[in-house]
Amino acid sequence: MFKKNVLLKPYSSYRVGGPAAYFTEIKNEDEIKQVLTEARKNNINSIFILGGGTNLLINDRGFNGLVIKISIDFIRKEENSVEVGAGTLLADLVNFCGFNSLSGFEWAGGLPGTVGGAIRGNSGAFKGEIKDNLIQVKSFDLEKKKIVIRLKNKCNFGYRQSIFKKLGPREIILSAKFNLMPGDKKEIHKQIEEKIEYRKEKHPIEYPSAGSIFKNVPFLSIPENIREEFSKNIKTDPVPVVAAGRILNLANLKGEKIGDAMISEKHPNYIVNLGNALSEDVEKLIKFAKNKVKKKFGIELEEEITYVGKSF
Repeated sequence: MFKKNVLLKPYSSYRVGGPAAYFTEIKNEDEIKQVLTEARKNNINSIFILGGGTNLLINDRGFNGLVIKISIDFIRKEENSVEVGAGTLLADLVNFCGFNSLSGFEWAGGLPGTVGGAIRGNSGAFKGEIKDNLIQVKSFDLEKKKIVIRLKNKCNFGYRQSIFKKLGPREIILSAKFNLMPGDKKEIHKQIEEKIEYRKEKHPIEYPSAGSIFKNVPFLSIPENIREEFSKNIKTDPVPVVAAGRILNLANLKGEKIGDAMISEKHPNYIVNLGNALSEDVEKLIKFAKNKVKKKFGIELEEEITYVGKSF
C-alpha cells in the first residue's frame, strides 16, 4: 500500500521538493482505515496531507514520514447544491458550475489546487472565498478514527484560515457540500473567463510557483505613521487590506534572486522557479523579503504558504 522514498517534486506546483519516506494515495473514504492500520505497522507518526501541491514549499531533504495524497475526485449535483470530493480540482468544479448554469464559483476562475486544499486555507480572490457558498465539510479524525461532519459555522473560517488548518494532519478533509444559485450560462462563463484572463495577464503563470507567498495585510495592522502612504491601496479581501504585492513593490523587491528563485517582476507576491531552484533558495528569498519590508515599513509579512519537511 505504501511506496517508499517517493520524490515529491512532481507533486508540487513549485517543482521543488525531496522524497517522502512513505507515500500513498487515497481515492475513497474506505481506504483511510487501511492506511492508518498500515501506518501503525510501520510505526509512522508524522503524516502530511497533500492535495494539489499548491501553496507549499517542500524541503529538498524531503519529509520523514507518510505523505497521503488525497485523490477523492467526484462532483454530484443535488438540485441547487453540489457535493464535491476533496481531491477534485477547483478548475473542474468551476467548469462544472459553468456547464450546469450554477453561479457561486465565478471568482475561482483560474485558481489552482484542489477543493480540500482551498477549504483548509479558505482560498479566495476577487472578493469571494471558498466559505461563501459552503454548507458543510466531511472529514476524518485520525485520532478518534471517525467521520466528522461540520456545518460552515463550525469550521472557524477566517482570512486564509480554518479549523482544518489549525488541526493540521489530525483531520483529513474528504468532501464538502456547496449551495449554488441557478444563473445565466453565458454570463457565468463570461465572468469565469474574465478571471482566467486576469490571472494570465497579471500573474507569472509561465513559471512554476506556489501562488501567493504572503497574505495580504489588514490595513489596521499597518503602523499608524505610514497608513497614509497606503490609504489609496486598500481593497476588500474580504476585510480592508493592502495587497502584499503592493507592499513588496514599494520595497523595490521585484527581480531579486537567490539561485534560481526570483521575486517575480510581473507580480512581486510570487516567487518563481526559473528552472532549478532549491527549496533553500526560496526560503532565503522569503526571509530576505520579510526583513526588507520590516525594515522599510515596520510591517510584518505573514506567509500564506505551508512549509513541508525539515527546516533549514
